[in-house]
Amino acid sequence: MNILILGSGGREHALSWMIAKSDLCDQLFIAPGNAGTFKDGININIKPDDFEEIKSVVLRHRIELVVVGPEDPIVKGIYDYFKSTQELKDVLILAPSAWGAKLEGSKEFAKQFMEKHHIPTAAYASFTSNQHAEARAYLKKQLVPIVIKADGLAAGKGVTVAFKREEAEQAVDDLFLHNKFGHAGSKLVIEEYLEGIELSVFALTDGEQYILLPEAKDYKQIGEGNTGPNTGGMGSVSPVPFADEIFMNKVKARILDPTIEGLKKEKTDYKGFVFIGLMNVKEEPYVIEYNVRLGDPETEAILPRIDEDFLPCLIEAAKGELKGRQLKIKNQYSAAVMLVSGGYPADYEKNKEIFGLDKVENSSIFFAGAKLEGNKTLTCGGRVLAVNSLADTLELALDNCYSNAAKITFDKMYFRKDLGKDLIDY
Repeated sequence: MNILILGSGGREHALSWMIAKSDLCDQLFIAPGNAGTFKDGININIKPDDFEEIKSVVLRHRIELVVVGPEDPIVKGIYDYFKSTQELKDVLILAPSAWGAKLEGSKEFAKQFMEKHHIPTAAYASFTSNQHAEARAYLKKQLVPIVIKADGLAAGKGVTVAFKREEAEQAVDDLFLHNKFGHAGSKLVIEEYLEGIELSVFALTDGEQYILLPEAKDYKQIGEGNTGPNTGGMGSVSPVPFADEIFMNKVKARILDPTIEGLKKEKTDYKGFVFIGLMNVKEEPYVIEYNVRLGDPETEAILPRIDEDFLPCLIEAAKGELKGRQLKIKNQYSAAVMLVSGGYPADYEKNKEIFGLDKVENSSIFFAGAKLEGNKTLTCGGRVLAVNSLADTLELALDNCYSNAAKITFDKMYFRKDLGKDLIDY
């Protein structure tokens, strides 16, 4: 089978690394790919949301399965494009329809979906940009901390957790008056703050059945001790100690099952990943957000724990023939530490040469914002690469990540040194 992966980040590198191992994979293409994916297949320099160019690639290379990594092409309707295009309608594509993708594309839609299907989540109110005064008035009546979310896609950076009322008011002003996130911030959701510890849960579904993937915890804020602005993710660990059988049974019964049933009731074409960001509030799960694809950097921690060929599962899900079974998971801990460009998530410099990659031992490197120029590997993004390690304990996995991260250098490189400490002490 010839396969095309769309995307260029660490998630897509981890997917290409996983899929390339399968005996079912004949040729693998990644569009556009990065400095690591070329080792698994052939990089093709096109944008993941350029549907006409993707069509040309699919037909030229006789692609039989398309795995969509990032959210943009999913929300823009790549599944619908394939199904409505005569030459592409029989090509398997792992992505939900544009309607299903609204679970991620609109925070308000997701909240309404959860209300309708009785899925536990925080109390909220939503406002459009012509309701600036109403949003500010609503804030005055709420307790702090409080959460302000841009309704649309904002690359994981559209959320403000405000611990002071002035911060909440500034977040509203940034979205509605200063247009901080463009169209994504033309509507916002003001949400009750939930006190607890976060968890990322992943399922692969064909719209009828689902299989559970390993869970993970990611670390969104740039600074140690969970301080500073949100990023796309500074690292992740899996498994998560508090996600035991009792807790995960609550997640399945109260959240995953009604989510899949809700999609079925609303006759949604949904073949792909469901990512549920949860908050564990006194051992009770609440949904923070939905994503309609695998998370990044969680993918770089969870895929290495899968102990079987993952490609048959992807094929079955895309065909609508997913078998109700459990994945074989390694009984090991997995950690992924993200190395980022200095200044990220604000302005940062690019084209810094990366040194020391050849010194890494007993770890995997998943590239994100990195490119090849001749025999040099250069930075080209904020999150540059993830160092992943597997070990019998979380402490050992993290120690191995950090010892290898110390061998890698590029100008103004930064990484958090406190990942997983909250779980070790949990």
